[in-house]
Amino acid sequence: MKTFAQSINTALEEKLAEDPRVLLLGEDLRDPYGGAFKITKGLSSRYPDRVLNTPMSEFSLAGVAAGLAIRGLRPVLEIMFGDFMTFCADQLINHAVKFRWMYNGQVDVPLVIRTPMGGGRGYGPTHSQSLEKIFMGIPGLKIIAASHFHDAGTLLKDAIDDDNPVLFIEHKLLYPRKIGQPVDGYISDFAVKFSDGRYKTLRLSNTDFDDPQLTVLVYGGMLPWVTEAVNELLVEEEVGAEIVVPSYINQSFIPEMMESVKTTGRLVIVEEGTLSFGWGAEMAARIVTHESIGSLKAPVRRVAAKDLPLANSRVLEEATLPQVRDIKKAVQEVLAS
Repeated sequence: MKTFAQSINTALEEKLAEDPRVLLLGEDLRDPYGGAFKITKGLSSRYPDRVLNTPMSEFSLAGVAAGLAIRGLRPVLEIMFGDFMTFCADQLINHAVKFRWMYNGQVDVPLVIRTPMGGGRGYGPTHSQSLEKIFMGIPGLKIIAASHFHDAGTLLKDAIDDDNPVLFIEHKLLYPRKIGQPVDGYISDFAVKFSDGRYKTLRLSNTDFDDPQLTVLVYGGMLPWVTEAVNELLVEEEVGAEIVVPSYINQSFIPEMMESVKTTGRLVIVEEGTLSFGWGAEMAARIVTHESIGSLKAPVRRVAAKDLPLANSRVLEEATLPQVRDIKKAVQEVLAS
C-alpha cells in the first residue's frame, strides 16, 4: 500500500513516461534533493530534460508555466509551500485562467500547480497556512484537494490531463499516510460510495449508511481528524454520521452533499483554513439557499482555524487549528439543537 507521497510520485513518473508534453518545474526538484517534501525524488534521474530546477521566483514561474501550457505542453509546477501562492496570484488570476476567454477558445491552458498547504508541523506563520480559499471564487480555475481516502495519484493524473488550469492542494500531514484502498465496499471502518466523473467525491458511513444522524462535510487533510471524531462519538454516544469528502472543492454544486443533507437534516462543515469568509461559509450558504433542501433540523455548525496567524510554538499552533475535540463538540451541538 502506497503512501500519499508515493502515490503522487508514481503518478508524475507515469505521466512523464506516457506523455512527452509533460514537464515538471520548481525549486530544487532535481536529485539528490527531490523537492522539499521529496515528491519528485528520482524523477530527474530518469527524465533529466523534463524535470527542471528553477530560480526562486514564483511570480515568474507561474507566468512561464502558463506560457508553456499555451504552446501545447502540459507543465506541472511545484510551489514549495502553499503560502507562496500569493506570489503566483497575478499570473494565475489575471492571465492563465482568462486566456481561453480572451482568445475566444483558440487556446487551452493545461497547467497544474501542485503545492502543500496546512499546518501541524510547527513551521510557523508563513509556511503553515491554508490559503486555498483565496482562489476559490476565480472563474476558470479548478481546485483539487485529495484526502488520504482518495487515490491521490489518479487525481493528479486527471488534473494533468485537464485542459483547464488546476490548483492541486496537498496537505503536508498526509504525505506519510497510507492511501486508503476500498476493500469490499469499505475503506478502513467506513462503508464508501464513490461519485461518478473525473474528480470523485466520497461518501463515508460508520453505520453502513443506515439512518445517519448528521452529515459532516470535509476535504483534504482534515479527514483524519473527522474520521477519528465520528468513530469516537459512535462508541461513546452511538452517533452515526455520514462524511462527504469532495476532491473538486470549488465546484459550483456538490450533489452528494445535497443528497446527504436532505437525508440527515444536520450538517457540520470542517476545514483547516481560517473561519471567516471561508469554504465552509460558501458551502453552508449553498445548502440553506437550495430549494431542494427545505428546513434543516439544526443550524449548520462550522469548525475551522481561529482567525489568527499560526505560531511556531506547537502548543499555540494546536490551539489555533481545529482539533478532534472541536469536531466532536460541533457534532454534539448540532445534535442537541
